[in-house]
Amino acid sequence: MLRNTFLSSAAALAVVLGAFSPAFAQQARFDELADLPFAFNRPTPETAKTLKEALAFQQATQAYLWAMPLINTLGMKFGSDKEFGTGYNVLPIWKQRLDPKTLVTTPNSDVLYAMSYIDMSETGPIVMDAPPGLQGILLDFWQRPIPVDGGKYFGDVGMPGPDQGKGGKFLVLPPGYDGGVPDGYYVYRSGTNNLFIFLRGFYEDPNNLTPAVERLEKTRIYPLNLPEAERKPMQFPDASGVPANMLPRTDIKAFDQLKWLIDKEGKTLAGPNGLGILASVGLVAGKPFKPDAERRALLNAAAKTGYDMSRTIGFLPGLDGVNYHVWKDRQWINPVNNMSEPGAEKSLDLDFRNKAKGYYAFEPRFWFFTNYYSISPGMVSQIPGRGAAYAIAFNDAMGKPLIGKDTYKLTLPADIPAEMFWSVTLYEAANASGLATEQRRFPSLGSRDKPVQNADGSTDLYVGPRAPEGKEANWLPTAPERGFFAILRLYGPTEAAINYSWTPGDFEKLP
Repeated sequence: MLRNTFLSSAAALAVVLGAFSPAFAQQARFDELADLPFAFNRPTPETAKTLKEALAFQQATQAYLWAMPLINTLGMKFGSDKEFGTGYNVLPIWKQRLDPKTLVTTPNSDVLYAMSYIDMSETGPIVMDAPPGLQGILLDFWQRPIPVDGGKYFGDVGMPGPDQGKGGKFLVLPPGYDGGVPDGYYVYRSGTNNLFIFLRGFYEDPNNLTPAVERLEKTRIYPLNLPEAERKPMQFPDASGVPANMLPRTDIKAFDQLKWLIDKEGKTLAGPNGLGILASVGLVAGKPFKPDAERRALLNAAAKTGYDMSRTIGFLPGLDGVNYHVWKDRQWINPVNNMSEPGAEKSLDLDFRNKAKGYYAFEPRFWFFTNYYSISPGMVSQIPGRGAAYAIAFNDAMGKPLIGKDTYKLTLPADIPAEMFWSVTLYEAANASGLATEQRRFPSLGSRDKPVQNADGSTDLYVGPRAPEGKEANWLPTAPERGFFAILRLYGPTEAAINYSWTPGDFEKLP
């Protein structure tokens, strides 16, 4: 009792001192756990209860972070299923572009999206007949680009894929498939039974999206072994303007969704250690997951804490000794193509496995999947004219976070190195969805919007709650009460983007 009284007094003192010394208060929290009383070398009942609860909370928090790619995918799947329906034949298309009513991490408002989720444990191998002119990715539910037979391609479909944009038949095989493989297909072998199909449609005129929509609607998806007469007709619901929540869940729903997935995948989802991480939270294939009210409260708190941890890491400018800055004297960052690791050779594979040491880099992985989704070789291509170049700005020129009440000027020098188009898009700091404002439906501004250029060919963009007088054509609105970040996209980047010789300005805060 004396010991407990001392600890309580010490904790109270730490709270008082914490006002003057946050580090001291934090250490006191750790010390309180480390110094819980033992009697005769065994934990007291109170100590045992406290440590077991701490262990359960820590296990759930770590499971959330470990599973962040899955939680990201599952948030999209279940959000899509709720609004648009399920089935191999359902392919929602954002036919009027994707606006902030669709909550999903860092969408591109300057292409048309189409996304589908298919369970091959129910359908068997899946065929996608793709029309010419698409750019897409076939991913498993870890969002790993699926390897293609022959070893040259991973995940990419269309222009950066094996069809080189000519279209064709793409066959996705589930894990462990040992059946026959017919001729005439590009063959992809998935690591999970569940398949994520992500397609992009390109348009030239934002006032005429019909050709891009019609091209996407030529896509056909069906089970390989299902006779043509028995295939369900394709459905292409218009997802634009629908208030769909496709974000990672930040409460116990994340664990409920993981339970659905582990039941579908079993041993295909992860190795023994990974399955053990899920089992520590009660997520075991075929075993009921029915936490009581106290356990549900703990899992709710763990999911929220895990998500908040991922958001904290997700704003860092580098991890594991790699500086993510694209240009040494600018605030723009990119986790893949940056000045720390220029060129095609990177320290991490696209599944975030350390190439030299063989381990998964967990912090870089949840750094990515708290803010973004999908990655493939085509997206990060270092071949001029292929893929896209991305640069992300969390901070202004002085290194301070971008906030909506301030006004910023962003200068893009002349000859912006993008063969197809360029754009700047704003995102909510809270969850990485598109920045919602009343003034503008789409939170992006780019070359196809035809902003006014300066006499020297450069372009000044203005970002803030109100447009500076006379600058409306070059203005992106913000929400004064919320923080934001930005992504600069260069589609079809030219050599000047790939060798970093073209350098954009930073967000300069205006008086």
